[in-house]
Amino acid sequence: MRDIVFTRRSGWIPNVIREDGELKLTLGAGADANHDPRTFTFSIGEAHLAVIQEDLARHLLLWSAVLPLCDAAGTRGRLDENAAVALLDPILLSAPADVDALFQRIRWDKGRLIAHGADIHLLERGQVCAAMRAATETSNGKRAQEYHADRRRAERGQALGPLDAAILRYTGQYLHGATVPRRRPDAVDPALLPEVMRVITAAEQACAGMRIGRDPRRGKRATDKRAWDRMATAVDAAVRRSHPELVDDAVRTVSFLMCSEAADHSRNIPMEDDEEAAGDLGESARKTILSFTDDKGVEKKWLSDSPRTATAEFWEFVGDRSAADNEVFTIEDEEMGEGIQLHFYADSIARVTTVHEGEGGSDPEYRVEYSLVDGIGGYRKLVSTFVRGGCAALGQHGSWMSDAAEFERARRRRDAD
Repeated sequence: MRDIVFTRRSGWIPNVIREDGELKLTLGAGADANHDPRTFTFSIGEAHLAVIQEDLARHLLLWSAVLPLCDAAGTRGRLDENAAVALLDPILLSAPADVDALFQRIRWDKGRLIAHGADIHLLERGQVCAAMRAATETSNGKRAQEYHADRRRAERGQALGPLDAAILRYTGQYLHGATVPRRRPDAVDPALLPEVMRVITAAEQACAGMRIGRDPRRGKRATDKRAWDRMATAVDAAVRRSHPELVDDAVRTVSFLMCSEAADHSRNIPMEDDEEAAGDLGESARKTILSFTDDKGVEKKWLSDSPRTATAEFWEFVGDRSAADNEVFTIEDEEMGEGIQLHFYADSIARVTTVHEGEGGSDPEYRVEYSLVDGIGGYRKLVSTFVRGGCAALGQHGSWMSDAAEFERARRRRDAD
């Protein structure tokens, strides 16, 4: 039979129970192999119960010291009850100086104490008892997360000033740098918000007119990495010029904010609008029927009376079909006897024109010419040009080579550079 003898309002702080007449401390910690919470118990005495009931600080210190033992038990191991019991007298019944000395020798969960209001500076000086004078029963997990985030920055040599911290809070990246940034003015001290907004304004001016288009080669919602890098570089330079005192983390979070907002804008507009923004209207006076195919033999037809442009249809086809093992796409105009083949794996393109139609069962004769392509922006320009004017219009874009060996050497030189 199990009865609860003592519990605090905060349900996670260890409880005292009486089980078969014996006092025990019980706490939840970690998880089992099925990700369900684990519960650990070990025996305590009446003297220990008295301190736990009267002294919140000692209760929390004991919890902090027992948690590493629970971690060591893993998903299915047993708690080292002897080690847990051995902590009771030194933590609950010893003089403060002895407790401080003990915490210099054992593992303990500093974050747990910080979440419950412990003085961080005193903890780091080894004065754990004095640090717990400010302890609260209510936990503030964000305080511990901020402490660990600051420690990680310190390990990288990043010491935040007030404005640095305010900028990171504004973007929501104070705790986790990988979090997608958002604008959160309410998270910033009102006294610092005007200065934060001056930094944001400098960033916005630096990237005005720049855009980050989509890169269908990497999926329907993927964005152009080169455009992202160009915008990030421009914003970084402007922010560092206007606010040279900012640390790298603060500058990075501002550029991340600008780039992610630009990328979100591109992802959330129709493909036709995306093409128009890139200058690829896809209007064609010649093309009436186009065939799109991928390296898996899947085909899609575009007709001139389609409600969408050929370029929009093609890039959506690429976004749907492109994969690591499907990186060659073709646009063919059978009526005109010409087409282009895009080799995404090699940043190259081939234009194919029919020289002679096959007669008497013979195969047609084709002219194949190759050119290097500069990223998704280059592909967009070439696709749009082909749709508007066919292979002849591509001559002014790039250096076209009919010798496959010569082209391969050029490609290797580019990749080496």
